[in-house]
Amino acid sequence: MSRPELHASPTDFRLACDRARSSGARVALVPTMGALHDGHLSLVREARRHAEVVAVSIFVNPTQFGPSEDFSRYPRDLASDVAKLAGESVDLVFCPDAPAMYPAGEQTRVRVGALAEPLCGAFRPGHFEGVATVVSKLLILTGPAVAVFGKKDYQQLAVLRRVVVDLMLPVTIVGAGIVREPDGLAMSSRNAYLSPEERARALALCRGLRAAHALFSAGERAPDALLAPVLGEVRSAADRVDYVSLVDADSLATVARAGERALVAIACHVGRTRLIDNVVLGEDPSP
Repeated sequence: MSRPELHASPTDFRLACDRARSSGARVALVPTMGALHDGHLSLVREARRHAEVVAVSIFVNPTQFGPSEDFSRYPRDLASDVAKLAGESVDLVFCPDAPAMYPAGEQTRVRVGALAEPLCGAFRPGHFEGVATVVSKLLILTGPAVAVFGKKDYQQLAVLRRVVVDLMLPVTIVGAGIVREPDGLAMSSRNAYLSPEERARALALCRGLRAAHALFSAGERAPDALLAPVLGEVRSAADRVDYVSLVDADSLATVARAGERALVAIACHVGRTRLIDNVVLGEDPSP
């Protein structure tokens, strides 16, 4: 098990990726905010299927957090993260600080359109602008590559696919399936915030999605009918519900009737923790 090369400097990380390509290797990037769990490591394994050199970025991006969100308490443990990545034979780790990614006097942001407006976009103003900006920087530093993102952040994945197309970045985006705990809870760094009682309540999200999946598989296509059991589960367990929505899986627009593929997405607060989960009906297995 070899320790990955660590780079805090954007210039050094860019040079390391350039060197890898000059040797004939393909490069894959897994962008993360650290606090790594098995869900992140599954993205690393997916990246390895696409490239000979795997790079992981670890950066808690301040521009995607709102003023009342958990930036200051977001879990950080670089030493533990690097040890986990060494176990996966990751080649490069990019771990910059905020001044490295946002130079003094910086003024530039990547604005995203309609894909960023519904769902989380309606409850987290500026969030996807911050995500699109930092990921664009990471992809530009990496250069021609594959980039792997998890489908748990489904809207984020849709937004970043659009960014890559619109900005003509030399990157192939790969979406990897949601990794769940044995009881069905979607893996998330924020799960560490949950008390045992809150964690038990959080299982309502996957129960609701499972019920919607079963109805869709039985032929139901009416959004209200598909969402009814999800709303019932989530409202009974959450302290606050941001949304429980059924939308087109590509445009994220609301639909009068579910088509061959439809996204059911949830965002709610259990205790102080904001949780998200989703399933693509007609595509994903039951949660």
